[in-house]
Amino acid sequence: MGLGLLFALCAAVFMGTATVFQALGARRVAPGGAGAAVRAAWQWPFVAGVALDTAGFGAELLSLRSVPLFLVEAAVAGALAVTALVSAVVLRVRLRRAEWAAVAAVCGGLALMAVAAGRETGGDGDARMRLAVLVGSVGLALASRALSPRLGDIRHRAAVLGAVAGVSFGVVAVAARLLAGLSLPGLLVDPAVYAVIVSGITGYLLLIEALQSGSVTSATAAMVTGETVWPALFGVVWLGDTTRHGLAPVAVAGFAASIAGALVLARFGEAEDRTP
Repeated sequence: MGLGLLFALCAAVFMGTATVFQALGARRVAPGGAGAAVRAAWQWPFVAGVALDTAGFGAELLSLRSVPLFLVEAAVAGALAVTALVSAVVLRVRLRRAEWAAVAAVCGGLALMAVAAGRETGGDGDARMRLAVLVGSVGLALASRALSPRLGDIRHRAAVLGAVAGVSFGVVAVAARLLAGLSLPGLLVDPAVYAVIVSGITGYLLLIEALQSGSVTSATAAMVTGETVWPALFGVVWLGDTTRHGLAPVAVAGFAASIAGALVLARFGEAEDRTP
């Protein structure tokens, strides 16, 4: 499990740092005006951020081969702690005491889970489960498109969209875990591959819409909750993820501490400089 844990931590570092690079790229372009987003996307820090995000997803995918879902998803949520630390250095964002405590909670929680987690038991589902995940990802994509216009300008629009985005990213993690293998031509006919693609695109579009609809903190906090809790339960109930004998309470405490810390750090969902 050691290598899988290393990949999970690498995913957190890559994804957390990517957010800061993308923020740097966005700051190089004057806000507003036609094509501002496109111009930002061509700035080298933004391109570097996309590359880091891609590397982070690759590391997450590799970690899911040998590490329980609850540990991987908590590590990915812990990317916000990396974003906070890098933002403090690069973007000169001042971290409050509560945020330093949240960073410590994320790190401590991950350490507890690393100690308590057992090896995932190789439960990668069957063909029916992979097909069901694909059907679910398509259904979620269609439902989210129908839901968005109906929300209008409700007060908690950003949180609702962020939560649905999180559920979509959770599907990505579950589908990635269900992959029967990582070699061709098997990947081309594996329904889980297409579930990863559909839910990844759905989650990304929903997150952008959520961030445009209101509070970054609300959207990111809802996303973190949506992408961590249910995949963790799915892994335990359906895929046989376990803890070491007698250490289940330690794993639960570590998971809770990591997610609570990530929620406190949710304002770094866009690495915005909100120095008081």
